Amino acid sequence: MSTSLLLSMSSFALVASISPGPVNLLVLSTGARFGWRRAMPLVIGASAGFTLLLWLIGMGLSEIWMRLPWLRVLVQLAGVAFLLWLAWRLLASTAELEVDPSVQPAGAMTGAMMQWLNPKAWLASAAGMGIFVDAGNALGVTGYALLWGAICLLSISVWALMGGRMARWLTSRARQAWWNRALAILLVASALALLVG
Repeated sequence: MSTSLLLSMSSFALVASISPGPVNLLVLSTGARFGWRRAMPLVIGASAGFTLLLWLIGMGLSEIWMRLPWLRVLVQLAGVAFLLWLAWRLLASTAELEVDPSVQPAGAMTGAMMQWLNPKAWLASAAGMGIFVDAGNALGVTGYALLWGAICLLSISVWALMGGRMARWLTSRARQAWWNRALAILLVASALALLVG
């Protein structure tokens, strides 16, 4: 593999992984509320879920995705419903400054599920595989999935770290309430974008 191809693949993966989206917003919120270390299971789950999705699309799942329009609609509606549920939870939260020890942050399964319910993850995976990997090349598919998975892990980790840093700013109930409302609005906007996109 040439250096220019590797740089192109990495750049595509980085832009797709680090740009704002529902998964990154949830990681940011989790990092701000629980700290970046407790957000890491979510980060790992989202990265692993995306890597598996990417690999399966490269191995032929994209054919099913393209041939079954009802599957795309089902994933889109499930993703919208999940984002709206997360937004509602943020709006309904009490903006408590102290984290109740019985409350657990979103975990690895939530992160993986969010990737599988995100039509943009499906489209980015299909686009990336279509651009950079020859159809049927299992070694190429696996290599690209591992490369993108590593970049995804690092990119989403940045969002967890940013959330952890924001925790210092979120030291009052008013700021915490504002933060929750802002993230809820962004999640609703993401849900609407999925509906029209």
